[in-house]
Amino acid sequence: MTLQGITEDEIANYLVHTPAFFERNAGLLSSIQLTSPHGQRAVSLQERQMEMLRDKIRGLEKRIMEMIRHSQDNEAIAERLHRWVRAVLLAHDPATLADVMLDQLRDLFLIPQAGVRIWGTEAHPLRSELGTLACAQAVSDDARSFAASLNQPYCGLNAGFEASKWLADSASITSLALIPLHHEGACFGLLVLGSPDATRYSAEMGVDFLVQVGDVASAALARLLSS
Repeated sequence: MTLQGITEDEIANYLVHTPAFFERNAGLLSSIQLTSPHGQRAVSLQERQMEMLRDKIRGLEKRIMEMIRHSQDNEAIAERLHRWVRAVLLAHDPATLADVMLDQLRDLFLIPQAGVRIWGTEAHPLRSELGTLACAQAVSDDARSFAASLNQPYCGLNAGFEASKWLADSASITSLALIPLHHEGACFGLLVLGSPDATRYSAEMGVDFLVQVGDVASAALARLLSS
């Protein structure tokens, strides 16, 4: 839009860089009428500025409340993670370690189903006892290779992964988090979290928390490996 060859940008630039214009024309401010965004009524420039300021304040208040809520959520997660780590550390019996770890994960983080498999326990002194545990049951070479290929936890839909079959009710699982377990640079297991909710674990979600869970699970279950 132009006015006798002058563009709106030129007008705006002039007013921004000539604050004395409104000092010389103070009555102009009170005579300017604008349309309110909250209706079709006309309002003064000052009233419009107040409305804009109130909208900005409401936006800032909303952001602050969101920050407080996120902070509270993070504190709650940190507290539950602490309780889980403590329970795992207190599980001294190798035969019950995996069950304690999974039970606490399900209870503290409301995870519908969880399972784990490890390999490399063949020469462990308690091999005969460990061999009867669900966590030490046979795993295919394909599943091992897949676990070793994960640079970070996988989150997404259940595409018929072998690991989903390790869960009690695998038929109901639609989304999964697959967390590789590592010890001394090698992958020795896979932790599986499953949900019937297709949106519980998605490719867009952050994995920092799952990485922490994987680190703790790896450190704990490494004691079941062969010396």
